[in-house]
Amino acid sequence: MATTVIDARETRPVRFWDSTPGQKVVMAITGAILLLFVIAHMLGNLQVFEGAQKLNDYGRFLHDVPEILWAVRSVLLASVILHIWSSVKLAARKLKARPISYSKKENIASTYASRTMYWSGPIILAFVIYHLLHLTAGVVHPGSDFVESDVYHNVVAGFQVWYVSAWYIFSMMLLGFHIRHGAWSMFQSVGANHPRHTPILKKAAAAGAVIIVLGYISIPLSVLLGLVK
Repeated sequence: MATTVIDARETRPVRFWDSTPGQKVVMAITGAILLLFVIAHMLGNLQVFEGAQKLNDYGRFLHDVPEILWAVRSVLLASVILHIWSSVKLAARKLKARPISYSKKENIASTYASRTMYWSGPIILAFVIYHLLHLTAGVVHPGSDFVESDVYHNVVAGFQVWYVSAWYIFSMMLLGFHIRHGAWSMFQSVGANHPRHTPILKKAAAAGAVIIVLGYISIPLSVLLGLVK
């Protein structure tokens, strides 16, 4: 009897980890980590408006402390993997629970953002990979040569190519939809759900998503318009 009790206790975290609520908690925590990075990255990128020296100093600061840089990258990579893994498991369970779709689908109490969560995620992931190849590794940099130590040059030259900026803007708009739904549902996943608070969280998530999108797309738009050159 004692062994059975011990085994049950030992497997309780595993059962929670593998359960639907557990997967939602994993998605919420990793989503929060990624959201914090998105905000920090946006604030860093907006230094482009302060001139080449400021942005290049910021870039050098990040690379001068490789221990911190790679620690952050490791946490982000783990968060991305767990976020994708939990979303795939939740989608598979949802499909298994209702393998036959509705004959007439009614989008009651849902938003465009929530309905696009599953397909916007892979597109955003594809963008992140391209973005790393474009402005971090410099492997793909159409329009000009990639200069490793000149972040400002790489950003301006990269966004002067209209289709690169268009892809960036489109991806950031999808990111906004993703954040709009994910930010407030994150609180719901961890149990912070209340009829009085939910509408406020939804509005705050929508406002935050708009600010983040505008912050990011202001850079390629300013480059295309010649305001940053």
